[in-house]
Amino acid sequence: MPTVSAHVARTVARHVDHVFGVMGNGNAWFLDALERSTTARFTAVRHEAGGVVAADAHFRASGRIAAATATYGAGFTNALTALAEAAAARVPLVLLAGDEPTSGPRPWDVDQIALAAAVGARTYTVGRADAAATSVIAIEHSLTYRVPVVLAIPYDVAALEAGPVPDAPEPTLPQPMAPTGPFDAAAITDLAKHLAGADRPLLLAGRGAWLAGAGKALGDLAEATGALTATTALGRGVFPDDRYDLGVAGGFGAERAMELVREADVAVVVGASLNQFTMRFGDLFAPGTRVVQVDTAPAATHRHVGGFVRGDAALVTRILMDELHTLGAKPSGWRESVDVAAARRYETGPADGIAPDGRLDPRAVAHRLASLLPADRVVVSDGGHFIGWANMYWPVASPDRMVMVGTAYQSIGLGFPSVAGAAAARPDDAVVLTTGDGGGLMALADLETAVRTAGGRGIAVVWNDAAYGAEVHVYGRQGITKEPMLIPETDFAALAAAVGAEGVVVRSLADLDRLARWATEPVADRRFLLLDCRVSGDVVAPYQEEILAANRTH
Repeated sequence: MPTVSAHVARTVARHVDHVFGVMGNGNAWFLDALERSTTARFTAVRHEAGGVVAADAHFRASGRIAAATATYGAGFTNALTALAEAAAARVPLVLLAGDEPTSGPRPWDVDQIALAAAVGARTYTVGRADAAATSVIAIEHSLTYRVPVVLAIPYDVAALEAGPVPDAPEPTLPQPMAPTGPFDAAAITDLAKHLAGADRPLLLAGRGAWLAGAGKALGDLAEATGALTATTALGRGVFPDDRYDLGVAGGFGAERAMELVREADVAVVVGASLNQFTMRFGDLFAPGTRVVQVDTAPAATHRHVGGFVRGDAALVTRILMDELHTLGAKPSGWRESVDVAAARRYETGPADGIAPDGRLDPRAVAHRLASLLPADRVVVSDGGHFIGWANMYWPVASPDRMVMVGTAYQSIGLGFPSVAGAAAARPDDAVVLTTGDGGGLMALADLETAVRTAGGRGIAVVWNDAAYGAEVHVYGRQGITKEPMLIPETDFAALAAAVGAEGVVVRSLADLDRLARWATEPVADRRFLLLDCRVSGDVVAPYQEEILAANRTH
């Protein structure tokens, strides 16, 4: 007779094809049922945070919801940082967790519902009579509101017989939000008039535009208005024509490209939250720029926004196109008048790649890697000072090929398990991790997970500057003692070799030639490749300079 855990496993497996996690007392019955009676695939990770991170990365790389699983107590609390990141980033996933028995907490139990709520995740607890229905409700909530949820299985309920598994209803998801009412109509008409009359129009799109499937419509709008385009870091590649794309807006942007953004007289921001980094701490747009935001948020998300249209990015963009056609609008011609390729060019450092302190200049390494990394790459990024190098130097084909787990919650140490999620989501593509030595050491438990799951499709680039670089550049330069910010130089190449990867210590640009040879080898014949890049701590990313300047003025 199926157990409560079997009801949960079979119901969840109808909507989730991949589960990541660590087995323990609280989820053993669930994992047994998942393995024995479903087609969902389970991937073991080595730390509970890694299970949530992998499920998070899986969604970002594929758009398909995944699940994580952990036991109660210490297993659950281990997962909290990753759960907080998913909540902050609005990533749907299900964390299936064991929980205290219905009779009350034991000495090792904690109030998991309160802990989950504290980081922004709602909990659904299954019972003997409603396990399947509750599982569907949890999935429906997660997908509807784009948030992580916890699906809790009390310890004394997990193995109870519950009868045949019922046919629970399919999750009901909301339709795209259409602009409605006279105010929205007037706002769209007003925006169309501004775009039709603009001399220097700009379109800025974020991850929300990609999730709405607005890429083609935005490309049509850019062509119809003659607009230059730009994206947030999480929206890279959303515009189908990159000839007129200025790249990432904000601190990751090239300086000349950001100067062109400030020349815009009308800027339409679609599906982007306009955080402080995208907005360059308020300096992205010139004071005279008419900034209009299109988003599903209840109101504009930055004080520099002068007009707001609430609605789905794709729907609003298509309505705008109809309005422009009615007005007989013509392209401005601005984008053909500027050299976009030159504007988005970055400084690449010394020709030999060596900084004055004798270590590698990270800009030169990033520039060289751009020509060597596989074209089908999915880039997954940990957090830290180095985060700009991939966003600046490594183009990606679409937003789901740049996975940045940790930035929403300002966390580090989530990089290695992100590889597992991306590798499962895109089994035919190369997965490239960019991580620092600080975050890499924090996530070391799942180095083995990354190597095992990505195999010959996996590459890790470790920016090894023997320090927590972000702290050194922001706080060390303010006179705070640097000793707690330093890390003894770690041999990541040797650590990688210990878990079955190939590790290469990179002290010169010529050492990167191993990647060129690796890329030509059959996937089945090669191992996961880790490049331990010994980079200079004296080269500061431009976005870090912006943070430092902002700290001085506040």
